Amino acid sequence: MKIGIGNDHSALELKAEITDFLKEKGHEVVDYGTDSPESCDYPVYGEIVARAVASGEADQGILICGTGLGISLAANKVKGIRAAVCSEPFTAKMARAHNNCNILAFGARVVGAELAKMIVETWLNTEFEGGRHQRRVDMIMAVEDRKE
Repeated sequence: MKIGIGNDHSALELKAEITDFLKEKGHEVVDYGTDSPESCDYPVYGEIVARAVASGEADQGILICGTGLGISLAANKVKGIRAAVCSEPFTAKMARAHNNCNILAFGARVVGAELAKMIVETWLNTEFEGGRHQRRVDMIMAVEDRKE
């Protein structure tokens, strides 16, 4: 699977660990994040990864900032994206199983590397259940098409 990863300055070390972890699992990783410790704007990287996922350039995305919140908010502004902030494996599982989330986000200041790996592994290994959940995902996605 081709996974786009993006981050801000607060997540350099965790991005490197997650990138290595994904590669060890056989995934192709495209790094869209910063490699600089200089303060930067997380919405930029949330949008870049979201556009890569929405266009099919990447199959899935992972976003990391201080909390995972800001970067996921930016990603969710891109049509077709369902980004979820997950700080433990159960939420990651439900994000995929029930919401078919195509981007996982978490915070470098919230979770450590080993917990982040468990979250990523759970998310990647969970299949979307479809059925009644597809109807609900369709309802979520229809919000993007509504006129004000």
